[in-house]
Amino acid sequence: MPADDAAAPARALLRRHRAGTLATALADDGGRPYASLVTFACDCDGSPILLFSGLADHTRNLAADPRASLLIEDASRRANPQTGPRLSLIGRIAPDGEPRLRRRFLARHPGAVQYADFPDFRFFRMTVERGHWVGGFARARWLSADRLLADGAAAAAIADAEPSVLEHMNADHGAAIDLYATRLLRRAGSGWRMTAVDPDGCDLARGAAVARLPFPAAATDADALRAILIELAARARGA
Repeated sequence: MPADDAAAPARALLRRHRAGTLATALADDGGRPYASLVTFACDCDGSPILLFSGLADHTRNLAADPRASLLIEDASRRANPQTGPRLSLIGRIAPDGEPRLRRRFLARHPGAVQYADFPDFRFFRMTVERGHWVGGFARARWLSADRLLADGAAAAAIADAEPSVLEHMNADHGAAIDLYATRLLRRAGSGWRMTAVDPDGCDLARGAAVARLPFPAAATDADALRAILIELAARARGA
């Protein structure tokens, strides 16, 4: 499978999921593999953001050895899981106090606000080194970090613009957001809100329901993002 054919679905899978399986090395048992269910959000470039308690085994493991792997999949609910897509990210996970990470994680997991500020909880960021994508039978490919993550300059530009974009869209363009959800994504109901934007798309939420709207092309800066949102609104009205 060519890298270009694998990168797009791998990035899309990463962006739309909220939970995965984290593999770390047990600090108190000679580095034996240890897997745990974790929730995550994506930074603007796609790097996973995690919220861990210092009491958790995986947190103690990462303090001793920051190397880790995160598995995200759309396979387990299929009649034959081997036919489903999955992505294993390989990299290092370390604490990161950047305020943007807290905001993006809580936008994806609003219920975590109840414990995010407890003294033993900290936000972490995964530095992705590479990933293994399996799109189904005989569709496996190793991908470098630059194929899995958004362009750094574009991610930085969108991250700077994100707070004002979200405020503007939610305050002034709620009807357009509802159209994104109902006409482009075939989701029900009104009152959808935009909770995050990045070069590859935007996240929407309505109560506990979440949806991912991919962009037709990568947004490279605030002006490109604005043009894409206008284009999608027009497409939704004509749908």
